[in-house]
Amino acid sequence: MLLSMTVSVRSFAKINLGLAIGPKRAEGFHDLRTVYQTIGLHDVLRLRVQKGSGIEIVCADPRVPTDETNTCYRILERAMVVLKATGRVSLSIEKRLPVQGGLGGASGNAVAALIALEGALKRKISGAERLRIAADVGSDLPLFLVGGTVLGVGRGEEVYPLPDLPAMPCVVATPEIGVSTPKAFADWDAAVEKPAELRSGQAPEGVRAHVNRAEIGSHDQSHSVPPPKLTGSQPSDRMLELGRVFSSWLSGVPGKNGERQSGVPAKGRGRAETLLLDLVRTGIENDFEKVVFPQHPELRDVKRALERAGAVYASLSGSGSAVYGLFKSKIAAEKAAKRLRSEGVPALATVTLTRAQYWMRFRVSG
Repeated sequence: MLLSMTVSVRSFAKINLGLAIGPKRAEGFHDLRTVYQTIGLHDVLRLRVQKGSGIEIVCADPRVPTDETNTCYRILERAMVVLKATGRVSLSIEKRLPVQGGLGGASGNAVAALIALEGALKRKISGAERLRIAADVGSDLPLFLVGGTVLGVGRGEEVYPLPDLPAMPCVVATPEIGVSTPKAFADWDAAVEKPAELRSGQAPEGVRAHVNRAEIGSHDQSHSVPPPKLTGSQPSDRMLELGRVFSSWLSGVPGKNGERQSGVPAKGRGRAETLLLDLVRTGIENDFEKVVFPQHPELRDVKRALERAGAVYASLSGSGSAVYGLFKSKIAAEKAAKRLRSEGVPALATVTLTRAQYWMRFRVSG
């Protein structure tokens, strides 16, 4: 085949606006309910198709695999078959996002690589087939085929575009802490299966003692912290509750002139200034905080630091370790990021992206 031009694309990150963990399904995955939101932080990918065969991935970050275990490799392999294309695919990944930070970096890379491949070959895969291939590779991939504000259900791979929320300043802190998603799910299962002592990320007395020692010491993680015991409703009940919150928010309430508005007043405080704040005022939470924070109290400290710096909402993204905060102004966000960096916590000020902004900025060249 003829050599293709190099196609360069941005691979954006995501945050989770609330995340409810449901019961474990027969195939081993958990039911989830979450609202994904794409943000401006991104990697840059460059793809070219040449004569030959196979897939070559190059990345300067040693933590990024370059073999068939890379999500980009897996999706490109499937896409070449669907497109009935031949040639050697060369992909370069300029990594700017943290690896395994809960920001969907690897998943976003895979979707960006898929779209770059279509551009390089000047061929298109249907929307439904794109989503099928993406979901086959990983649960977080399909959201990046939508962009903006996205409802995720099932194991997170079933996605639905939500009303576009205006862009909002955001700070993303990326502490250099490794959080294992499989372990976080296992800790959640262990906590749900037993009678609980405390809620909202609070650990039982023995765990609290360990956490307190860690908070005033060096945060030594050599000793494993047992998961907290959770009280309250069962997973299926929590899923139903969050579903009702989302449904109520989406259905809206009549405005002054009788028109429908997205968002509902929350907890008697009236309407928020923006639809995004309206959503977070409903009380949405990330269930992973209840098991991740006792294991990694530094992450709870970062969330509190964001709140003290003026974040109107702060949360763990996915299972972490990234923690983000939403701010009312760009100046406030930049000051908060600077303050965190002065305390030794890597942090960047960015902005949430609407669906239109996401796709407008996606293509760099080619």
